[in-house]
Amino acid sequence: MSELQRAVSDGAFIDSVLPFAVETLHVRGRLARLGPALDRILKRHAYPAPVARLIAEAAALTAVLGAALKHQGRFQLQTRTDGAVDMLVVDYEAPDQLRAFARFDADRLAAAEKQGAHASRQLLGRGHLAFTIEQGGDAARYQGLVALEGEGLEAAAHDYFRQSEQIPTFVRLAVGQAFQGRDDHWVSGALLLQFLPQSEDRRRADLPPGDAPAGTAPAPADDDDAWNEARLLAGTVEDHELLDPSLSGERLLYRLFHERGVKVFQPQPLHDFCRCSDAGVSAMLRRFSQEERQAMIGDDGKIGVTCEFCSTKREYDPQEFD
Repeated sequence: MSELQRAVSDGAFIDSVLPFAVETLHVRGRLARLGPALDRILKRHAYPAPVARLIAEAAALTAVLGAALKHQGRFQLQTRTDGAVDMLVVDYEAPDQLRAFARFDADRLAAAEKQGAHASRQLLGRGHLAFTIEQGGDAARYQGLVALEGEGLEAAAHDYFRQSEQIPTFVRLAVGQAFQGRDDHWVSGALLLQFLPQSEDRRRADLPPGDAPAGTAPAPADDDDAWNEARLLAGTVEDHELLDPSLSGERLLYRLFHERGVKVFQPQPLHDFCRCSDAGVSAMLRRFSQEERQAMIGDDGKIGVTCEFCSTKREYDPQEFD
């Protein structure tokens, strides 16, 4: 049994996001690692392996970006494309809740697998990736879009930050699977690095992507030695390092940045959680007209509603809405 298999079996792979800073290089970042929470999300739907891998990547990316919302708010990643997996949705509810689902065409997916076209970029196809931030209170809702042109989520994230001209950013994603007999366990990891060279820009590390203070100019990072060095060091990280449960997040960051000095902060635990409820679904049904509810009645005389995120099925007597 591999180290990954043992650690996943023992529950040693921690669902968390670890913030850090390398002040000598003017960078801050976060390291996300998902294990049991991700595994539970995927197994509720019994996704085929290529779809599960894609959701695992999206969940790691959402966790590492959404963790900027420290106390309240919601961060959502969503794709709409022409690929075999035409929709991905991952919700991060601050400070620690994660849920996800995917919509896919089973026939197109099977055809793609036969042709060996099972990479994330091939399953996504062309369309767009949206990041939506709701910070709660009186804060305005923000949504940023980036085109998906046959590329994966990691490349799309780089495109988003480059086009937004707000914060020079490096993103690295990894997904793995451990098998025990016929059972499998999914894990994923993400490394985010952002360049914040000026005092006014530094507080932007505490904001979600795309939500920089008004009037803040983008940092001229392309020819900055500190950013180039930080990006070079972060780029040496391997998939197995992001996923290896025997290598703690602190040790991994020290391995990458020890020559420059790295400071880590309190990790943020993550949990799989769906906010759907009987009361919420009932309230939603009441907003439909009686004719619309009548069309929802099944052969058993009940209105059945299944949550796309957690697969919980609820049944309601139509008469309770009359």
